[in-house]
Amino acid sequence: MKKRKVEIAVISDVHLGTFGCHAKELLAYLNSIKPEKLILNGDIVDIWQFRKRYFPKSHLEVIKKIIDLSAKGTEVIYITGNHDEMLRKFSDISMGKISVVDKLVLELDGKKAWFFHGDVFDASIQNAKWIAKLGGWGYDLLILFNRFLNWWLLLLKKEKFSLSKKIKNSVKKAVKHIQDFEQVASDLAIENGYKYVICGHIHQPQIVRKVNRTGTCLYLNSGDWVENLTALEYHKKKWKLVTFDQSEYPKIKHENEDTNQMQNLLAAITITSKKSS
Repeated sequence: MKKRKVEIAVISDVHLGTFGCHAKELLAYLNSIKPEKLILNGDIVDIWQFRKRYFPKSHLEVIKKIIDLSAKGTEVIYITGNHDEMLRKFSDISMGKISVVDKLVLELDGKKAWFFHGDVFDASIQNAKWIAKLGGWGYDLLILFNRFLNWWLLLLKKEKFSLSKKIKNSVKKAVKHIQDFEQVASDLAIENGYKYVICGHIHQPQIVRKVNRTGTCLYLNSGDWVENLTALEYHKKKWKLVTFDQSEYPKIKHENEDTNQMQNLLAAITITSKKSS
């Protein structure tokens, strides 16, 4: 496959080290592009839910690919998130072409772009971190169950189904939380003279023009690699939201197509359930 040249690629919320992470799909996407800058906008490695017994080869290959890109000239900027907040003690440290920061401001064709993960706007994380961590475990358990469900649906030749998306879209509080997040981020960007604000955190891919009484900005969210499998790309003065399409890539053997892997997932559901009780 011919690699596409892009000036900037942005990914976030990969959650390496969790069962919901689609590492193989992300690796296929990274193998398809040749970015000048790769911005990792938080929650790339899920340190909150890290388990020694679960860090598959495909997850390690994603890390290796990122390092390989930096060795070949791509500038890699790792913006810390809440699930990898332990890396904040290394903020403003650079190693070759790789740097770790808490936020980033770039000038893109004369316009200021503000990049940050977005957890600073999440009250549950700022005021009750243990609730957020408990919610993270519950979310991972939901993803595990969803993997099991989709395994059966594929056997029955039916379409996959996302339980978490269904819940988010049907719960008014979740929808309002997303809308509030977007508005707060955009208002703050406009107040500080940024024309682009680029976030992650809420797993909701988006490119939308935001306007208030004092100005306007373009709000962008790179989504995630758990449910949506999305990335942002900036090239030739234009932003684009890219969604991974299996048909455009070589056949990927999914972890839930492996019988042994499915047994591991079932065992993990049991173990996680015991921990939660």
